[in-house]
Amino acid sequence: MGSHRMHGIMAWLAFGRYGKVKLGDGEPVFSTLSWVAMLFSAGVGGSLLYWSVIEWAAYYTAPPFGAEPKSTNALEWATSYGMFHWGITAWCIYALPTIAISYSFYVRKIPYLRLSAAILGEKSNTSIWAKVIDFSFMIALIGGAGTSLSLTAPVISAGFSHLTGVERTPTVDLMVICLCIAIFGTSVYMGLEKGIKKLADANFYLSIILLLFVLIVGPTTFILMMGTESIGFMLANTIEMLTWTDAVDNTGFVQDYTIFYWAWWLAYAPYTGIFVTRISKGRTIKQVILSMCAYGSLGCWAFYIVLGNFALDLELSNALPLASMIEADAFDAISVIFLQLPYGSFALGLFIIVTLIYVATTYDSASYTLASAATKELHAGENPATWHRIFWAFALGILPIILMYIGGLKVVQSAVLLAGFPIAIASIFMVRTLLKSLREDHS
Repeated sequence: MGSHRMHGIMAWLAFGRYGKVKLGDGEPVFSTLSWVAMLFSAGVGGSLLYWSVIEWAAYYTAPPFGAEPKSTNALEWATSYGMFHWGITAWCIYALPTIAISYSFYVRKIPYLRLSAAILGEKSNTSIWAKVIDFSFMIALIGGAGTSLSLTAPVISAGFSHLTGVERTPTVDLMVICLCIAIFGTSVYMGLEKGIKKLADANFYLSIILLLFVLIVGPTTFILMMGTESIGFMLANTIEMLTWTDAVDNTGFVQDYTIFYWAWWLAYAPYTGIFVTRISKGRTIKQVILSMCAYGSLGCWAFYIVLGNFALDLELSNALPLASMIEADAFDAISVIFLQLPYGSFALGLFIIVTLIYVATTYDSASYTLASAATKELHAGENPATWHRIFWAFALGILPIILMYIGGLKVVQSAVLLAGFPIAIASIFMVRTLLKSLREDHS
């Protein structure tokens, strides 16, 4: 399904006749602030903290559209493409399964919180195709979550090493992963209201403190001016970025970045859809779509504008040769970037804490989602068994440890992308089922 069609379907659902359809009876269970904090944390995870700081460097040195490396034009693309990848299209991909699963679960009252239920309805409990769909989703989520922690754990351990002087070793990386497991395992045990919600709330406020601190003590004027230009440049070139296939030069940019990102979002979309469904009872279709696309995109853009442009300023002012440093060791470079700020140790410590909590909130949400999908029957308001949630929490934690020692990260990344393909096909049938159900119920 083309990304432009995805935008059109989401806009039509939000602003059309079905936008007022309520997903579930009664009032929303969570406040809007907590609801947004949870859906954002689940959707981005620790990867946002990693890429928002350094993604510009890849596009600055190897820019798209034939731009000269490290030129002014390359700079424009570099500061805009990351926000494009983490913007409205990504959140539209997330919103589609959210609405489809929410409608089947809350309105049609099909007691299965699974991707297949949004396509096959009651038949999802017996159909072989349902098992294929749900298995693909679970493989994509386990692999995606495992690679995400394998990526962010070295960021946290590198920061810890800079703050304490302890050399970063595989043992330190392992300790970081064990700490993450302990945090999200405890959160999963405590449940949705007492665990995941409180972690997401805390991280919402800590994220604001981090961004405001960097904005105020960093190059404020440059960050704000460059951020404004980046948003304008992205909006002016969105159609071109959405439709560019690089057919003439064939540099590999589209395949390496844009297509990879779309496949990554597709792999994560069912997980996000199931989790956001669970926390969205009492919301309307319009509220869910607009909140995900608006708050999700704006939150990601805030990180890219503040953290990315602060790092870019260090490169342009020759304070640090960041482009080459990031290419050599991105994990270490991120720590060095934050240490350039006044009170740099405080900034780096806060960054580590925020990253750690984002990883934890993503993982406890993923554990909850996997437990829900693997539960035979689950009604609105019910939670998967505690032992089931804890099992998936530790299963998700063990995978990145194995990857660190066998070096299988590329294999799992490939598995994630392969799993994203059947999910992309499934999304087409999901739209058909959703539209058919809406027409039947609201003709």
